[in-house]
Amino acid sequence: MTVQLATLSNGFRIVTEHMPGLQSAALGIWVTAGGRNERFEQNGIAHFLEHMAFKGTKTRSALQIAEAIEDVGGYINAYTSREVTAYYARVLKADTGLALDVISDILLNPIFDDKEIETERHVILQEIGQALDTPDDVIFDWLQQEAYPDQPIGRTILGEVERVRSFDREDLARFVSEHYGPGQMILSAAGAVDHDTLVAQAEALFGALPARSAPAFEQARFHGGESRQVKDLEQAHMALAFEGPGYRDPDFYTAQIYSSALGGGMSSRLFQEIREKRGLCYTIFAQSGAYADTGMTTIYAGTSGEELGELATLTIDEMKRAAEDMSQAELDRARAQMKAGLLMGLESPASRAERMARMVQIWDRVPPIEDTITRIDAVTLSDVLGFAQKQAAQASPALALYGPISEAPALADLQARRAA
Repeated sequence: MTVQLATLSNGFRIVTEHMPGLQSAALGIWVTAGGRNERFEQNGIAHFLEHMAFKGTKTRSALQIAEAIEDVGGYINAYTSREVTAYYARVLKADTGLALDVISDILLNPIFDDKEIETERHVILQEIGQALDTPDDVIFDWLQQEAYPDQPIGRTILGEVERVRSFDREDLARFVSEHYGPGQMILSAAGAVDHDTLVAQAEALFGALPARSAPAFEQARFHGGESRQVKDLEQAHMALAFEGPGYRDPDFYTAQIYSSALGGGMSSRLFQEIREKRGLCYTIFAQSGAYADTGMTTIYAGTSGEELGELATLTIDEMKRAAEDMSQAELDRARAQMKAGLLMGLESPASRAERMARMVQIWDRVPPIEDTITRIDAVTLSDVLGFAQKQAAQASPALALYGPISEAPALADLQARRAA
């Protein structure tokens, strides 16, 4: 299997990987424009635009878009994150050209019909309402807002209700004109694909787009803070974050291994101490997330209001203990989990296509998987202990609490316990 990368004269990039033996392909276009690329008054528009992509073009109705892919047994969808918006499909080998034609159509020829805008506005408002009714979902939005206050990267991807209510056709078209240039698009495909064929089709579809510079995004500044939302729920929800490295930082893989050892599985410290030994919760985990210029180690748990204080202080204690006695065996286990997850995921053409798009976005190339494994293997116990010490004692924190939280400790209390 060989990754091939091409760039059109206007900056549009195509990356492919042929996977022998497969009869299907995953392909899509990743646009390097997400929530953090929005201005304050645009918050939520990248996600709104993603919804509108399937609501009709100059050549296809919304139904015809769906039928074009589903008539051949395929699947089409999209998602918005803080740094990208992706439009992708999974089809059989013979239908890769059709899939790219449909995806290009929804990107290049949207009509933004006023009636469809109103229909989809209602759908998105329902989605926002559903998120607000899902405590272990919305709490991460509040955590993000506390970590990065008054910044695009800290705002919710779905947008605030009042802004979603106000978007119109001109707003959508303006965001496209600002952020959907050819240099911000990456066509990524894996599976039963032919590189030269896709490059030729991309040239025909996107080659005439004029090159233009991508607007700069606001650099992230992790401040930290505390959000407390009281509500009569069965469980109290806690999300705690500490500033971590971005995905270009040398500590990126160290942070991934640390969070896995701390709370990434059933054998992790937080799971064993807080759930297995003490029975204080059903769910607890730690994870490390990264962006271009910042990152977060995040810990989440749900428990009763009466036990939230104990759970929170034990979490801090486990972080401090990990900084003192994390073992080589824990490092090796976390490393093995990370490599296995990476390699198992790459058995899927969809995962390969997404990884390649992400790598091209970050590095403008796709590093061989062997290079990634080498970087994971290069992380030492000294590296992890040093990172753990920074997380336990120095990294800026953010805290979000939701539910029956009247007895929950304040962030200042947790900070004092970190320093004790």
